Amino acid sequence: MPPKNTICLWYDGTALDAATFYAETFPDTEVRAIHRAPGDYPSGKEGDVLTVEFTVMGIPCLGLNGGPAFSHDEAFSFQVATDDQAETDRLWAAIVDNGGQASACGWCRDRWGISWQITPRALMEAIADPDRAAAKRAFEAMMTMGRIDIATIEAARRGD
Repeated sequence: MPPKNTICLWYDGTALDAATFYAETFPDTEVRAIHRAPGDYPSGKEGDVLTVEFTVMGIPCLGLNGGPAFSHDEAFSFQVATDDQAETDRLWAAIVDNGGQASACGWCRDRWGISWQITPRALMEAIADPDRAAAKRAFEAMMTMGRIDIATIEAARRGD
């Protein structure tokens, strides 16, 4: 039985490419089903891939090949909590170095326009520090970064 709630992501004919990339890049991610159009439609022909069911780190998603009418923006993003710098660097590079685009404060976009926040747990802990001065220092350090550098965040939190 399909999940009761699924995130639907609109693509311009590239839903299967995106879902395959996500499955190769992120843990607990897989392509679950590919559905082909039973007839012609405004942005495709009978037999074209219409939808792709996939998960992203356990979150059910549906990629819809709806055509060029809509594009993604930062109003929607996947936030990935990373455990260390190696995981942060690997995921950041996988997205940015494969046709994506770096942004600020741990955000980047993949080549399909989906936004990702590659967010180390250490950053989330630092900006939630009950010591508000430490939290502010970590936050200010983050504001200068593209890809998050955990050592710099931790140094700022300590006041080094």
